[in-house]
Amino acid sequence: MIFEGSDRYVATADLQLAVNAAITLQRPLLIKGEPGTGKTLLAEEIARSLDAPLYAWHVKSTTKAQQGLYEYDAVGRLRDSQLGDARVHDIAHYIRRGPVWHAFDAGRRAVLLIDEIDKADLEFPNDLLQELDRMTFHVHETGQTVAARQRPVVVITSNNEKELPDAFLRRCFFHYIAFPDRATLERIVAVHHPGIAADLVRHALETFFELREVPGLRKKPSTSELIDWLKLLLADSLSAAALRERDPAKAIPPLYGALIKNEQDVQLLERLAFMHRRQSRGWAMARAARVDGDLRRRPC
Repeated sequence: MIFEGSDRYVATADLQLAVNAAITLQRPLLIKGEPGTGKTLLAEEIARSLDAPLYAWHVKSTTKAQQGLYEYDAVGRLRDSQLGDARVHDIAHYIRRGPVWHAFDAGRRAVLLIDEIDKADLEFPNDLLQELDRMTFHVHETGQTVAARQRPVVVITSNNEKELPDAFLRRCFFHYIAFPDRATLERIVAVHHPGIAADLVRHALETFFELREVPGLRKKPSTSELIDWLKLLLADSLSAAALRERDPAKAIPPLYGALIKNEQDVQLLERLAFMHRRQSRGWAMARAARVDGDLRRRPC
């Protein structure tokens, strides 16, 4: 099957091409992009499009590569041995399968999501090289070798917080999700808010892009935050006129908490608003002075 996006996910032609190329090459698809551009959701929609089970592995700073394969519950086995449980004689009872094992053992082609791989330590990607390349790994406690019944579609996401090893990158098909242009954003909004007034979308996008272009902003608002903001605007019955007629000296848009996520950016926008008001007053005073001068020079 060919991935073409879905009724819930707007995929650009470049992204569709990358997904299908990775599937054809049977290589992990490494997706980078700003937070909130739909990297995680992409894996869900690929699974839905291919009618495949999804196994998600959400990586944290403390995550080890071994946890994706399996974990041995030594503490549980010790506890059972103290209680005289007969299961202690079969170590397989204490092997906990990870998402990689589940994806390998699925009865049909699955989608394996390794989400935010750049959160883990630098050795994490290297520790998965062989398993993702050969689609097999060894369970040392039981002597079992686990091989993928059918090679899963592997989607790996990264927010680009740290560089990934070259050896790992060589084994991936890479795609960077660029921030959507205005036309693509309009399509995304239509998917999430069908029937929304075109006038409201137009003025909301103008405000949204103005915010993203503010120099010095620490965190630019993302696509997912735009969707949340529009949901609030609709819930609050805020009209397009309210956005269109917004005082430019107020720099911060209504319900800004959905778009701006730290106090430094709020303070930056407040300073810009103050400077705008001061410049406006200076311009008005200068204009009044010129008018007064003209009147004084005018002959009686």
